[in-house]
Amino acid sequence: MTHEIAVIPGDGIGQEVTPAAVDVLESLELGFEFVEGEAGDAVREETGEALPQETYDLAASTDATLFGAAGDSAADVILPLREAVDSFVNVRPAKAYPGIDAVRPETDLVFLRENTEGVYAGHEDRLSEDVSTLTRVVTESASERLAEFACDYVSGTEHDGFTIAHKANVMRETDGLFRDTVKSVAEDNGIETDEVLMDAFATHVCLDPEQFDVVVCPNLAGDVLSDLAAGLVGGLGLLPSANIGPDRALFEPVHGTAPDIAGDGLANPAAKIISAAMLLEYLGYDEEADAVTEAVESTLAEGPHTPDLGGDASTEDVTEAVIDRL
Repeated sequence: MTHEIAVIPGDGIGQEVTPAAVDVLESLELGFEFVEGEAGDAVREETGEALPQETYDLAASTDATLFGAAGDSAADVILPLREAVDSFVNVRPAKAYPGIDAVRPETDLVFLRENTEGVYAGHEDRLSEDVSTLTRVVTESASERLAEFACDYVSGTEHDGFTIAHKANVMRETDGLFRDTVKSVAEDNGIETDEVLMDAFATHVCLDPEQFDVVVCPNLAGDVLSDLAAGLVGGLGLLPSANIGPDRALFEPVHGTAPDIAGDGLANPAAKIISAAMLLEYLGYDEEADAVTEAVESTLAEGPHTPDLGGDASTEDVTEAVIDRL
């Protein structure tokens, strides 16, 4: 079966790391068909739309999407793209790799972040010059869908259940509903859970990240706490992510457009290539996914390294090293 993959590089270093990931996938000779779409700041300047309808439709119709990064138009690009694949969970691993100078080299976490609602639901209003409001949306149905995914994720693995990060002591109705729903689904599935207040988690994960494994959290908390964990492992350039829906998915690095180095050919492609490995796993190519991940980890351990990791290699150098190891 030939899989059709949408490729949306976006802005900045997305234009450099996304082709690198495609090169790695093409080296596996799996017969994927890659179809490119446009989105981001440059497209908005040219057409008036950051996400053209044809690009949205492309993501909504292909088997999976590789997305790079978006700049000022990020909210107008990535949120609709996640909607296009009906993504209800954002999977964000944060792992320290040998050979990388990490604040906490023992860190090995996976964040499972609710991906449809919370404060990112888009209900903002300006009531007056002095007052603006934001409505936070939490539903039992979305919380259940995330919880079912989390139970499936840890079942049959080395993971001993998962941790629920929340702020139900203050946001009693919204985070209270989230916490209670996730706990109930886990109990029904025979999955062990513990819980931690999200602000306390921010401290504990810095002091002792090994006490956490899989962390299930609301939308904004997952965004912020996974970025915090990136600081423990060497930076955002090492964090991949997957936006999973019931029938298709979108894969993107957590880092942004890095305008200070965009166009210089020095961007670190590791997060994007690991995101491509997650795409392979999603499509059922487990052996190839493991091989790509191992090739990236070997390259991180032995080099070459891009400047963000203390080296002087180019994006192309690192990509070729990964392909050589494959």
